[in-house]
Amino acid sequence: MDAPIELDAIDRRLLRALQQDGRVTYDALASEAGLSSSAVLRRVRRLEDAGVIASYVALVPPERIGLGLTAYINVRLEKQTDNPLRNPRDLFRAAVQTWPEVVECAALTGEMDYLLRVLVQDMQHYARFISDTLLMHPSVQDCKTSFVLERLKNTTAVPV
Repeated sequence: MDAPIELDAIDRRLLRALQQDGRVTYDALASEAGLSSSAVLRRVRRLEDAGVIASYVALVPPERIGLGLTAYINVRLEKQTDNPLRNPRDLFRAAVQTWPEVVECAALTGEMDYLLRVLVQDMQHYARFISDTLLMHPSVQDCKTSFVLERLKNTTAVPV
């Protein structure tokens, strides 16, 4: 993993503004930062080149497109096998990339191996995903699900 780069107060101000609105103009950023537009452009390009700004995206509220149920699924995989051609972790990691319902997957410490954040239309969609996809995967030994009742905080911004 790359070492973090040094950010000054202006870089942090620019990052906060861009996290609020990725389509903000360089003129507006310049006004916010107290710099010229060309100086802001150079700073933003430096942050992009350094990987501090990874991409610009449109944020789509899942419920606005019919994905009204969010589930967090803890997944436990079977134990490692002696067969190097059938590594349960590698097989699972590859499969999870192909499942559109899974919008986030994190490897965990503790009792379970992975945590999935899954977006589905409703309980029937969830049931199909669990029975036809997740539990059919040969590496999956067990899973436990929690459903989101209410979001108290939901942000994509990192604290800078």
